[in-house]
Amino acid sequence: MITKSQLRSELFTARRAVPPAARVRAAIAVARLVASTSWLAPGRRIGLYASMPRELGTRPLIELALDRGCEVYVPRILSMRARRMAFVPYATSGRLHSFGMHEPDGTDFFPARFLDTIFCAGVGFDARGGRLGHGAGFYDRALAFRRVRSHWRGPRLVGIAYAFQVVPDIPVTATDIRMDYIVTDRGIDESLADENRTVDLRSR
Repeated sequence: MITKSQLRSELFTARRAVPPAARVRAAIAVARLVASTSWLAPGRRIGLYASMPRELGTRPLIELALDRGCEVYVPRILSMRARRMAFVPYATSGRLHSFGMHEPDGTDFFPARFLDTIFCAGVGFDARGGRLGHGAGFYDRALAFRRVRSHWRGPRLVGIAYAFQVVPDIPVTATDIRMDYIVTDRGIDESLADENRTVDLRSR
């Protein structure tokens, strides 16, 4: 079985090979797909992320959410040592983190559990909602509350990726958080993380 490190390396290589023009087209395609859902209704509290170089860009999605009257929050790293992050209101002012993504100023942190939808970065995903991150565990720690509840509630988790980043199987552990949906430049897939789910979460 392929290890997380091996799979991460393969997907990094594939992602680096995406031409800039194709990266722009994919980002626009994802925003258009999300626009067809009810996820970005006015007043919704949306967790997004400022994409790093080589990631599928999130600027079109951020602009869409703001245009529709959503409250947009993005991650801010609180501690590199403890691998902790929190969501803060999106703003164009701020700084460039050493990871390469934009971080707004301010300390007006908003609890992740009270967001309506969180769009999550990832190196890879699978059809059951498995997510392969960069290996630091920031998202898994910030969303750890999802592991201890008895029924579905709280933020809808949506992975964003190029279509080639969705692979047959992601090696997951007990601390890994699964996605509810995966959105790629080719479509929206509801994950099979909860096989007993009968409600179309896309409409919520």
